[in-house]
Amino acid sequence: MRKAWVAAGIAVSSALVLVMLLVVGVYVVAGNLVNGAGGGAAKTLAKGSVPAAYQALVQKWGNRCPAINPALLAAQLYQESGFNPKAQSHAAAQGIAQFIPGTWATHGIDGDGDGDRDVWDPADAIPSAAAYDCALASYVKDVGGNLTENMLASYNAGAYAVIKYGGVPPYAETQNYVKRILALEKSFAAPVGRVDPSRQAAGAIAYAQKKLGTLYLWGGNGTPEHGGRFDCSGLTKAAYESVGITLPRVANDQYNAGPHPGRDELLPGDLVFFSDDLTNSRAIRHVGIYVGGGYMINAPRTGAVIRFDPIDTPDYFGATRVTEDGAKALPTTV
Repeated sequence: MRKAWVAAGIAVSSALVLVMLLVVGVYVVAGNLVNGAGGGAAKTLAKGSVPAAYQALVQKWGNRCPAINPALLAAQLYQESGFNPKAQSHAAAQGIAQFIPGTWATHGIDGDGDGDRDVWDPADAIPSAAAYDCALASYVKDVGGNLTENMLASYNAGAYAVIKYGGVPPYAETQNYVKRILALEKSFAAPVGRVDPSRQAAGAIAYAQKKLGTLYLWGGNGTPEHGGRFDCSGLTKAAYESVGITLPRVANDQYNAGPHPGRDELLPGDLVFFSDDLTNSRAIRHVGIYVGGGYMINAPRTGAVIRFDPIDTPDYFGATRVTEDGAKALPTTV
């Protein structure tokens, strides 16, 4: 029995040493790659970032004009409704693209050619959103500055305001809207180059490490009323909150907090996600913090404790490299 305990202790110690080495490596890599990420407009959607039922529509109509691209269109739809075709706001905005009735009457199109224009049907609403974006772009094409930024500002404040001010108008709401959509675009785009590492990653891992052995609690946020216990997304939220980044509460929204490195590009601190539907990020049901060597720290399930687990399982969905801008861009409710 004593030999078994000694062996277990050596294994755990080795794992912790490995984690600390990998955490140090985050800073080394961060220093080397500050200027490493590629740029340019994204034309391909990240894996599963758009529900499979809408992916072809977003990919097709997102290339309707030079001012938009599929990832930008996806970011708008997520910001507006969280891809919910039944969404309705207090301002009477309707459907997956959140058209108000007056705008729909003018700019709604029959996207699927079935003879009607239905704001509740994504096959009409998604093409209409793209067509409306492109119409706005045409209205402000002669305004100085970035055409896509001016188009987004027109969507929020009206083309007349963009024309009046010669670009994005000095309205805080409009400026924030443009910034949020452009940040979210990176979350919906398949990376075309290296993804910059997060400088906060090591701190998030250090926080999660201190919670190893803590019993899982569904809905747990680690607060005193929860006995310091967490569920999976409560742990990741608290870990990044400890380094000044506020994530949404649920795992499927945390997926949109930054770009998505491939499996062979993972770095310690990346969030790793798991789902029974590998085509739809909205179906994600579990999240952990990658620590390197194919392992994560996670709060697995009721009856288990926060621990190291392997990530290479059949339900592995993908990863997100959390960024401050990406987290700030996420809507509070979708």
